[in-house]
Amino acid sequence: MRRPRVVRTHAAFAGRPRVVRTHAAFAGRPRVVRTHAAFAGRPRVVRHADRRRRALGRRLLWTGGELLVTVGLVLLLLVVHQLWWTNREAKAEAGRGVAALEREWGDGSSAGEPTGDPADEPEPVASAVPSPPREGPPPTPKAQEPPEARAYAILSVPALGLRVPVAEGVSRGGVLDRGYAGHYPRTQQPGRPGNFALAGHRNTHGEPFRRLDRLGEGDEIVVETQSAVYTYTVDQTLARTSARDTGVIRPVPRSLVHPGRGYREAGSYITLTTCTPEFTSRYRLVVWGTLTSTRPR
Repeated sequence: MRRPRVVRTHAAFAGRPRVVRTHAAFAGRPRVVRTHAAFAGRPRVVRHADRRRRALGRRLLWTGGELLVTVGLVLLLLVVHQLWWTNREAKAEAGRGVAALEREWGDGSSAGEPTGDPADEPEPVASAVPSPPREGPPPTPKAQEPPEARAYAILSVPALGLRVPVAEGVSRGGVLDRGYAGHYPRTQQPGRPGNFALAGHRNTHGEPFRRLDRLGEGDEIVVETQSAVYTYTVDQTLARTSARDTGVIRPVPRSLVHPGRGYREAGSYITLTTCTPEFTSRYRLVVWGTLTSTRPR
């Protein structure tokens, strides 16, 4: 049997050899290593099972690190997609929507649009005298609401440099995520008595209402349709209210959460709503305006 190989590694261990058994004859036997004077006579025993466990631990740490890096990169790509790519695509689509409406109105065409301007229908007038029987064809029925997700007006806010299409409905995929302002169903059309209520994204997907909190009393909100231009003037704002505060879009808008904010008399109003604080959807920011002028287009 061969004797152990004796290696002296440092002057501090002079006279205290480090014994390493490396011969095949010692396979399966403990590896004895004396490394410090404090352990003289007390050899540290390193077993093969311990070495395997340490190797397994290193592999697990390496694999875990790779997974964390991969997850981090995926999350970073998602953030870039939400904050940059969706804005780029939605702003481009909104710009194309505005240009398409302007071309149609300029050409006098209305392909794909409902007959007539829903905002220009006359309001019924009550009469105590019964009307005589009409002769000839029946009267033309009242124009229908614009089709769901179809752009039919343009919203402009000069103070914010904003100009986007207005489409019917407030669905995310069909309207809001395209960078449009969405018209709340069952609220009034522009220019009519009642409340013309709109919603829009504050962050991502074109974020048309990103700076809505900068609007103040006296700022103008312009709504263009095929036949008329309506100008509203901001006179009230509500910095934060519940997402369930439906009073802000009623015909006479008035907050149910903050009863002191809103209107008490009937009129022609516009309401703009968006999420607040930024990058959350917990509350709603509200801007109200009153119709101050109407002119033919």
